[in-house]
Amino acid sequence: MPQPIAAANRLVTPALRQAVDELDPAIGAVIGYHLGWNDAQGRPIQPQGGKAVRPSLALLSAEAVGARPQVALPGAVAVELVHNFSLLHDDVMDGDEQRRNRPTVWRQFGVPAAILAGDALLVLAMDVLGRAGVPAASRCLAEAVQSLISGQCLDLAFPRRQTVAVEECMTMAARKTGALIRCAARLGGLLGHARPDQVELLGRYGAHLGLAFQLVDDLLGIRGEPAVTGKPVMADLRERKKSVPVTVALNSGKDAGRALARLYAEDDDSEECLRAMAALIDVTGALAWTERQARHHVRSAEHCLGRLAPAPQAHAALYQLAHFVTGRNR
Repeated sequence: MPQPIAAANRLVTPALRQAVDELDPAIGAVIGYHLGWNDAQGRPIQPQGGKAVRPSLALLSAEAVGARPQVALPGAVAVELVHNFSLLHDDVMDGDEQRRNRPTVWRQFGVPAAILAGDALLVLAMDVLGRAGVPAASRCLAEAVQSLISGQCLDLAFPRRQTVAVEECMTMAARKTGALIRCAARLGGLLGHARPDQVELLGRYGAHLGLAFQLVDDLLGIRGEPAVTGKPVMADLRERKKSVPVTVALNSGKDAGRALARLYAEDDDSEECLRAMAALIDVTGALAWTERQARHHVRSAEHCLGRLAPAPQAHAALYQLAHFVTGRNR
């Protein structure tokens, strides 16, 4: 884990725990399980948290505009709470049974508990950020949540459609993943009392970073190692998701793309079928195209960072964060 993210975790984790402790203990135990703090019986375990890109970005963005990172702590906690609200509900909607190498909340505690836990996190996020007393920050988060929901609606609709354009898929990625990462970057600026032009540049940096993040996620959904990603082998193909590389392959006009479409229409989730689909996607050049797009968005994020011209330490940390996004394996 890069040093900037590790440093951000040391600030965010205690504040995140303090926020969750405000909830009813029964729902707090479910959330603690999801966040990797305790087992299904509520007993503390060695933390098994996620990548913490969003809260790290909020803190680093405040530092980038000359503020102390601590001023963005409400924003960092809020975006992490919203992110986990979306994961809890996504797992239910997608039927995902594993996250971080153990049963998802809905599998362990039931669908109603997972839905209530997600609802509790969303309301808590709005409350935590509202206490900071910066109305523009609260509006920023509300807009991001609306965009996230819009993106999830598209994601759920795509498998039922025979054709999905690549541009539509990129729009979905920008809304479902990019919007919250963009929000995290903007929140650091807003809570750090940055100038409007600085907040705008931070938002652009975050939007490009968010797209790169989702593109890498899509690649890992096809060729990631289950022991590392914490999800079943080729999870996105098993669920017949229209991720970016899949959509590029299906729109390639190549024989491999047409063969992929035929397999996608079959109800076969054997490992042999999944590996055949992954090979066909690779043959079309879709994996390489997705990798190039991820690198393009990282370069665009770097350009925004150059225009922002933060202090050297903050610049280096945000640069490192951008490259962590595309170099990760989970």
